Amino acid sequence: MARPFKQQRDPGAVKAKPVVVDPDAIPQRLHKLLALAGIGSRRDMEALIASGKVTINGKVAQVGAGVVPSDIVRVDSRPVHLPFEAEMPKVLIYHKPEGEIVSQDDPEKRASVFDKLPHIRGAKWIAIGRLDINTSGLLIFTTSGELANRFMHPRYEVEREYAVRIFGELTEGQMLQLTQGIELEDGPANFDSISPQGGEGSNHWYQVILREGRNREVRRLFEAFQLPVSRLMRVRFGSVNLPPRLKRGMMLELDVKEVTGLLEWAGLEVPRVAPRQRTAREIEKSGKAFTPKARNKDAEPIEAGISGRNNPRRVTKTKEETLKEGFKGIQSKKPATGRRIRQSSDIVPPKPQKRSDRNRGRG
Repeated sequence: MARPFKQQRDPGAVKAKPVVVDPDAIPQRLHKLLALAGIGSRRDMEALIASGKVTINGKVAQVGAGVVPSDIVRVDSRPVHLPFEAEMPKVLIYHKPEGEIVSQDDPEKRASVFDKLPHIRGAKWIAIGRLDINTSGLLIFTTSGELANRFMHPRYEVEREYAVRIFGELTEGQMLQLTQGIELEDGPANFDSISPQGGEGSNHWYQVILREGRNREVRRLFEAFQLPVSRLMRVRFGSVNLPPRLKRGMMLELDVKEVTGLLEWAGLEVPRVAPRQRTAREIEKSGKAFTPKARNKDAEPIEAGISGRNNPRRVTKTKEETLKEGFKGIQSKKPATGRRIRQSSDIVPPKPQKRSDRNRGRG
């Protein structure tokens, strides 16, 4: 008998169990702990709490609420483990190529950078900033919502450095105007600095630095002078530079020492928890760039009875892949060693019958 679909429960309808309250516990802000848990940035968590999807001990949480370790917090009726003691976050840098979007929800089903991220348990990857589909370069992922907020919030004014190739060449007056400010559709904008880096023919390279990340801001500033951008690559974000050894399409996970330096640069608390004992494979891969493999979203089970819940680690194949593999297997079959294949010359033609024999059977 088919199992019925699981109905979405009302977060406020979950029955709360008796909670033992520690009178000496110091409450901490709920949105801060949810961000530390890697669910999203602080701003996203405030919006999530305001939507009524978060409960504390069975009651709908309010924005600005505080929690202690004995409280039971649920998001969409699912319990969440809050890191009251800060844990060392993970940081991943990626050399994004053109043709990939920085989004998990795309109606057009285009290639996404999230399709290549390694799986982690108990947390999720947060993209620090965005790059449009035609922009390449440095993209940072982390499991810390606080660290992501420190990079992206406008009040921190974190520098972004780009290498830009345009069709044409700027004059001294135009470069001065780009640093002083130009009025765009969404308000004035400017580069903190701009310097020419040479070029060939009609193409010229420039190095620009700015402290905000509005949509297509770099391209729009150059297009204000009718100079279209033909190549745009981010080479630095804050204190993180794009390593020369990290080629296009490759990833690199920062080690504990590098993450510690990044937290200190951001002014965040460095966890004092003893690090987990790493496996030999993790030690071998530490600090090495690797090329990720995209997950196949369209994969379907070969048999209808296969369930992802019963076998979550099973790698499924599409029907087309299965047919192709079967066809290749038929082509690759070879005769057994020492066995002779029958040839057409081995077939002996039948002897012609005599005329008397043919007439013998007639009545």
